[in-house]
Amino acid sequence: MFERYFGLQAHGTTVRREVVAGITTFLTMAYIVVVNPDVLSNGGLDRSAVFVATCLASALTTILMGLWARLPVALAPGMGLNAFLAFTVVPALNYDWRLALGCVFLAGALFVAISITPAREWLINSLPRSLKLSIAAGIGFFLALIGLHQAGIVTSNGSNSLLTAGSLSDPRVLLAALGFIVIFALAARRVIGAVMIGIILVTVLAFAFELQPVPGAITSLPPSMAPTLFQLHFDPGSTAEGIVASTVLVFLLVMMLDTSGTLTAVAYQGKLTTEDGKLPNARKALTTDAVGSMLGAACGTSPVTAYIESSAGIQAGGRSGLTAVVVGVLFLLALFFSPIATSVPAYATAPALIFVAVLMVGGLKEINWDDLTEAAPALLTALAIPFTYSIASGIGIGFIAYVAIKAVSGRWKDLNAAVVVIALAFIAKIVMDAQNFGGSAG
Repeated sequence: MFERYFGLQAHGTTVRREVVAGITTFLTMAYIVVVNPDVLSNGGLDRSAVFVATCLASALTTILMGLWARLPVALAPGMGLNAFLAFTVVPALNYDWRLALGCVFLAGALFVAISITPAREWLINSLPRSLKLSIAAGIGFFLALIGLHQAGIVTSNGSNSLLTAGSLSDPRVLLAALGFIVIFALAARRVIGAVMIGIILVTVLAFAFELQPVPGAITSLPPSMAPTLFQLHFDPGSTAEGIVASTVLVFLLVMMLDTSGTLTAVAYQGKLTTEDGKLPNARKALTTDAVGSMLGAACGTSPVTAYIESSAGIQAGGRSGLTAVVVGVLFLLALFFSPIATSVPAYATAPALIFVAVLMVGGLKEINWDDLTEAAPALLTALAIPFTYSIASGIGIGFIAYVAIKAVSGRWKDLNAAVVVIALAFIAKIVMDAQNFGGSAG
């Protein structure tokens, strides 16, 4: 049955190899089931419900990827977008996380519409490479800042400086530092599941030193999803319309860039591309990703996206959709380990955020730093995202700077309609915010 449906022989693989690949992929990305609830709980979402939503959305979307697109690619709520939702979108929407989930759903619906038309390739190809790389790097810096804060290494200080060092002698800070070292050391040695091992080690030590209460059980029935299931809504009110529009735009842009880049990288690594270099079933894969974001929003989590960790499974021999199906089944099994997952402290997951950040900022080396019209907007984007504590603001600053610098320097030929329209959209948001500010001041 597996041979017939997935074409295992044609892909040069076997059922055993696909199962091993699926387990490998799951171990490398299983950290999301403890990190995502921790991040989104900062936005007011119920931690236990988000744990279930994370497992369920990841499982169903990954199984759909395996059965429909038949690719060895796993999906889960994306790192960076979850932080954007919790730390930027929810506060901007007056802490209405239900409306924030509505924005995720709308972005997913637009992604579906774009994925089934040629507009997707046109839009992605129209965006400057320097901005694509700097957006990813900026999100990485954003995650690093959040991770350092959760670890207690960095804290806010309103009197003398914006940020200052935390209490570095605090045992929680020391455990977070230990987790950081363990994760990166194991990853450097190519140990499978390095991130999860680091999180588990810090959590166990927290239990041992009585810094964290020990859960009463290891397994249990999944918690209720009622606090987040179908809680999204779409009514922004008159004061939040501009915020909702820009939020949906940012979610859409990042989802498309992240998914397209990940799928391309994974496909090339596994030699899954066709003779002309295209990804087989690319439209189905992108549609699956978009549908996953809609499903995730309905369940109560941030946008679902393809994970670069899928490459670990491909290195282990995974070549067909059966690998993804195995990953999805393991996410379903994870539902029964909620007592452990929900007892992991924030300082144990903080090193995982920093680890992902390191992976995301690496693209900066590919930017042409000798061309100031490319380098300046890229740097502004990468720095503005963490410094404004907003992915939306950082992206807006980057696009506006790119268009303005290119135009003033006479490089009109480097601009295209997509870039100009996106820049104008962010300028319109700034104007609307100024009008609202003026109205409230009056």
